[in-house]
Amino acid sequence: MADLTLVIGNKNYSSWSLRPWLALRHAGLEFDEILIPLDETGTRSEIMKHSGSGRLPALKDGDLTVWDSLAICEYAAELRPDAGLWPDARDARAVARSIACEMHSGFAALRQHMPMNIRSKFPDEGRKPGVKEDIDRIAALWRQCRSRYGADGPFLFGRFTIADAMYAPVVTRFRTYGVALGEVEQAYADSVWGLDAMKEWAKAASDEPMVIDYAEF
Repeated sequence: MADLTLVIGNKNYSSWSLRPWLALRHAGLEFDEILIPLDETGTRSEIMKHSGSGRLPALKDGDLTVWDSLAICEYAAELRPDAGLWPDARDARAVARSIACEMHSGFAALRQHMPMNIRSKFPDEGRKPGVKEDIDRIAALWRQCRSRYGADGPFLFGRFTIADAMYAPVVTRFRTYGVALGEVEQAYADSVWGLDAMKEWAKAASDEPMVIDYAEF
């Protein structure tokens, strides 16, 4: 049994759960998983057993509970500083944190109208007001980071960082909804999708029997 336990929601639908899961895996941290199906009668009561916020994910390390995706990613970076979950250079690190926080607090239209649903394909759905602006902003961020900081690898800051973990659910959304990307952005999205950990998560998502109606078209 691992010292760490990550409590997550459905792998097909829970974008917030995917982010810290990827960070923990990339850091080489061993952890157990508890998966709580979302949007069911007993969901909240089950979550409350693990997190007073009533939300997922939550990371349990002995008597300590860390809730919120970005906080868990930061905790992983502190547990394994050698894993390079933030860029080395101060300016790159500042930008990485900025775009991670923008993903954490922004892009409401994209979240609402293009919910994560890895195992399905809904080309051209979800094109509601504000979604195009969110997509354009994300694409611009990806291009800028790849151009300025990505020379040493295929990810936003060269090697994989928390910034990539934060945008990984967007990569799945762009696949699900058939969002056309430029060459730079598409190459980046393909690199994220090609991660062994992403393939593992996507396979588990495709095998889940649970269905959440609001995320289906």
